[in-house]
Amino acid sequence: MTRSPQTRTFQKFETFGKFGSANLYSFAAAFYFLKEETHPILKKKISILGSTGSIGTQALEVIEANPDHFELEAITANENADLLIKQAIQFKPNLVVIANEDKYQKVFDALDLLDIKVYAGENALCHAAELEEVDVVLTALVGYAGLKPTLRAIEAGKAIALANKETLVVAGELVTTLAKKKRVPILPVDSEHSAIFQCLAGEYSNPIEKIILTASGGPFRGKDKGFLTDVKKEQALKHPNWDMGAKITIDSASLMNKGLEVIEAKWLFDLTNDQIEVVVHPQSIIHSMVQFEDGSIKAQMGLPDMKLPIQYALTYPGRLKNNFPRFNFMDYPELTFEKPDLNTFKNLALSFEALKKGGNQPCILNAANEIAVSKFLEDRIGFLEMSDVVESCLNKISFISTPNFDDYVETDKETRILATELIN
Repeated sequence: MTRSPQTRTFQKFETFGKFGSANLYSFAAAFYFLKEETHPILKKKISILGSTGSIGTQALEVIEANPDHFELEAITANENADLLIKQAIQFKPNLVVIANEDKYQKVFDALDLLDIKVYAGENALCHAAELEEVDVVLTALVGYAGLKPTLRAIEAGKAIALANKETLVVAGELVTTLAKKKRVPILPVDSEHSAIFQCLAGEYSNPIEKIILTASGGPFRGKDKGFLTDVKKEQALKHPNWDMGAKITIDSASLMNKGLEVIEAKWLFDLTNDQIEVVVHPQSIIHSMVQFEDGSIKAQMGLPDMKLPIQYALTYPGRLKNNFPRFNFMDYPELTFEKPDLNTFKNLALSFEALKKGGNQPCILNAANEIAVSKFLEDRIGFLEMSDVVESCLNKISFISTPNFDDYVETDKETRILATELIN
């Protein structure tokens, strides 16, 4: 008897829940696969939260290169009204949102003659995340600001292409519980988590022994505390491999970005602390690896280019041909690996500690770091002092073992106040 596509894919979906690799990621991905196979979307409608940042602009390049596969429904920005206007004129989405209400009139006037709705403010940002027409919401906002609109998108049943790792760092349990309830896929855009996702393809019945997140080491790999005492933001912003926004570039230099990715990975793949390993890989060619219980390791490799994981998240479960530069082994005759220096780059150790303690500790870690990085970029604090601020906040803010949404909001607020006071 021939089984229908619905029956075949439903059995795949059920399989995810019976083996050790069952997690939010596989659960959501299986549901998305079921939806795609039984009700294929000929052209996915995309909403980009944070279209003017590094991820957002590259996502627009992917959409522009594949007009038969994607249609842009909404774009949002926080402050960069000029670029938002330029993007809106080029792509003509149905909705444009500028979070800074003071810049609303400028955006409205520039787009007044076009058939584009223009809104402003936080509620409008959430509206862009839950539009009925949208199939996939790419959350490319920076920091804590991504949490609320991502939750609203999940509530609305939208597939999430997640480039905002802080959403899972701050409130991983809350977000993943809601995603499972709503059967919403969370498809990673971070290159490391995308690599793990790709390594897990077809491994329905193979339990994960551990994952190995790779880190470039940033511009200060191998440097000691004496050197780092006097470094300036201009030095920290020169990443050797990746072209990213200022905040994530500083996080990469301090290894906080890797710490945030460790916490994100825990929630995406339902892992324990000892199932997550970090290795420094200066060439940034192996984006991450999965080791299975039989000892086999799968790695995903490629040039350091964020457009590939963006495209994979938007096209999942399929792949699209592209003209991105190809990796050539002869250009990289040596791929090397090192242990991270947890003594010098304390942020990574603090992240593992926050993950182990759980509760609102990762929320504290994130909020303190956001303040510390902003002050470093303002030349108000030294490079190594950022870790000191984070550690002080982790020790001083009240611990909540099972926080709800309001607890996360209050924790974030209290931590930002304390971090600012510590610096001032």
